[in-house]
Amino acid sequence: MPKPSHREKLLHVGMQVVHERGFAGASVRDIVQAAGVPQGSFTNHFTSKEAFGLEVIDLYFANALNSMRETLRNDELPPLQRLRLYIDNGKNRLNKDSMKNGCLFGNFTAEASDCSEPIRLRLVEVFAEVQAALAYCLRAAVKAGELSPATDCDEIAAFIVSSLQGANLLAKAQRSPVPVERFKEVLFGSVLKRIG
Repeated sequence: MPKPSHREKLLHVGMQVVHERGFAGASVRDIVQAAGVPQGSFTNHFTSKEAFGLEVIDLYFANALNSMRETLRNDELPPLQRLRLYIDNGKNRLNKDSMKNGCLFGNFTAEASDCSEPIRLRLVEVFAEVQAALAYCLRAAVKAGELSPATDCDEIAAFIVSSLQGANLLAKAQRSPVPVERFKEVLFGSVLKRIG
């Protein structure tokens, strides 16, 4: 009878450990202890901690893709409502731990992109996909008449990605949702120009 695989447990529990302690702060020992598996299980499933980190990013991104499908790319909802919902859902996820852990993508960007080129490149791809979903939603808002036809959807989508990541980092530092709420107010009150 083959031994059961600990791969999924290592990934899911390891993602939580990395999210709480940071990529550098979470040792392989911490990850296997939290998962309750032998240390050899880690090396059986991952060639390195970097390879594990890339899979953690992909697992977290799978959740982000679901969120974007339910909000930004959900053509059943009015476009600007989708954008509000996307920001609120992200804020609510961060608030589950009182803003202590922040956004895993932002954490990896701040911490691991200097020491791992594959992680840095994967994060660039992730943020590009988020930006594309935001631009899709903004184009729908223009088409629906919620935004001016002069709206530069790609530029504003890029602005939202970078500003929201900054707001998430400040929310983490301040242990408060206020930076995300302020970003949302400025985005809808000043940046996005409504028609008439």
